[in-house]
Amino acid sequence: QVQLVESGGGLVKAGDSLTLACARSRGSFISYNIAWFRQAPGKEREFVAAISWMGNAPYVADDMKGRFTISRDAAKNTVLLQVDSLKPEDTGVYYCAARVRNGDGPRTSGEDYRYWGQGTQVTVSS
Repeated sequence: QVQLVESGGGLVKAGDSLTLACARSRGSFISYNIAWFRQAPGKEREFVAAISWMGNAPYVADDMKGRFTISRDAAKNTVLLQVDSLKPEDTGVYYCAARVRNGDGPRTSGEDYRYWGQGTQVTVSS
């Protein structure tokens, strides 16, 4: 069983930066690819970024490059999502997801991820 726990969300102001964290409650991420998705109010869930824990190969959605950075903290067994220059439209629930690594490239569809966290709310005020 893979249980994911997100943290780091909250109420921030436009222009601020925020770092979200995804931790696995038991075990390591060594055999997994991990991704961040988000869902804004009234909108569909969208892919943000993904990383291969073993290969440490970060991938960020094209329309999010420049402000979103995904990384891993091996010492803390945590995947981080840093968001800079936050905008009100970044408001939403941010989810961490994991899938077993199988040597293929980054997956951007939520259907490819078996394990999900409960999400952490990010609210950006203008």
